[in-house]
Amino acid sequence: MNPEPTWVLATHNQGKAHEFRALQPLARIKLLSLADCGVDQVPLETGNSFAQNALIKAKAAYRATGRPALADDSGLVVPALGGAPGLHSARYAGHGASDAQNLAHLLHNMKNIHDRSAYFVAVLCWYDGGIPQYGEGRWNGKILHEPLGNQGFGYDPVFEPFQKPGQSLGQLSIEFKNQNSHRALALSALFQVLGLE
Repeated sequence: MNPEPTWVLATHNQGKAHEFRALQPLARIKLLSLADCGVDQVPLETGNSFAQNALIKAKAAYRATGRPALADDSGLVVPALGGAPGLHSARYAGHGASDAQNLAHLLHNMKNIHDRSAYFVAVLCWYDGGIPQYGEGRWNGKILHEPLGNQGFGYDPVFEPFQKPGQSLGQLSIEFKNQNSHRALALSALFQVLGLE
């Protein structure tokens, strides 16, 4: 396998695109967004797992652009909620829900729950028309009782990573996140599979 130095990132989420571009392993890859390639279609995420949804997005991006595609499917998993929000993290409070609405819905559902352990999971899929390649990463922590900080996006203000007790991802630097996040771990695993370490 000989991945090309220009890939397309299969996302319309600008927060996610910004986060990916800052990850060190991607510094030597030219990473185009779907918008950069003039693609505005969004495939339906009909998979039953993060890996299946990542593959759906990677294949769609590859077919639309003809370039090797990197796709991520990720979410927040709270065991005490039966794994929710999980695959539905981006639409936990309903289709079209904002980050603030999803976050509020999560805190409401956890109001009387004592076990607040949680983890972010990311599965990356790289696809160039051949055999898809994957990397997975998990970031363990717990759910706080109220939002802290205004950095990041999504559930960051209520997620306390185990490395930083008493702080949320909403209070921590992008540098810390890029070194420890589920996406960073998944990317490292994927680069090992691709032989790009």
